[in-house]
Amino acid sequence: MDEPARYRVMVVDDNTFIRAGLTSALEATDDIEVVGEAGDGREAEEMAWRLVPDVVLLDVRMPRADGVGAAAALSRISRVIMLTQVEEPEVILSAVRNGAVGYLVHNTFTVDELAAAIRDTVRHRAHPLSHAASAALIDAARTGRPAAPAADPAEQRARFGLSAREVQVMDLIVRGLANHDIAAKLFLTEKTVKNYINRIYAKLGAPNRATAIVTWLGMPPGG
Repeated sequence: MDEPARYRVMVVDDNTFIRAGLTSALEATDDIEVVGEAGDGREAEEMAWRLVPDVVLLDVRMPRADGVGAAAALSRISRVIMLTQVEEPEVILSAVRNGAVGYLVHNTFTVDELAAAIRDTVRHRAHPLSHAASAALIDAARTGRPAAPAADPAEQRARFGLSAREVQVMDLIVRGLANHDIAAKLFLTEKTVKNYINRIYAKLGAPNRATAIVTWLGMPPGG
């Protein structure tokens, strides 16, 4: 499939200064266009149906309809990356369960890194997580596990039908390693790692990296 000539983004935040700053920074790139701005979740849903952006950058705490609630509807239209100051584990988990494919915390990334995350999300169906968000997600999953001994690799293989190599890859994902780091550690090509990850997602029934981590660690699904 051809890559889009320009990546169409919608920015959703109730802080007009943050919206303006993000819009200005992203539009300074050669290939990202901010097609809409919204100040709350409800306005964002109405706008997204009209504009159908490639990616929605979505704040958490907003009036009328917050970002976590809005993510459920917006993720049926576009790929949603939460972009927020909020690092609370329960909020991160709720956003992921509602369809967010990424969770970035302000002041933990550069404009170039944000732009790269947008491109990768559209081109490669990547799932960008700030380190703080990834750590919070894993901690929340571990905290929410039943009080039972951790499953050993053989039990995990039996539970999900993963191969020994897939178990190795998944364990490194949980430790927060990026694809290229996993490839280096296991002496594989990055393309091979991506193939393993796609098979892991299918076996775990997980649409993205964050959900795969939650599933692997035994966090029960949210209601």
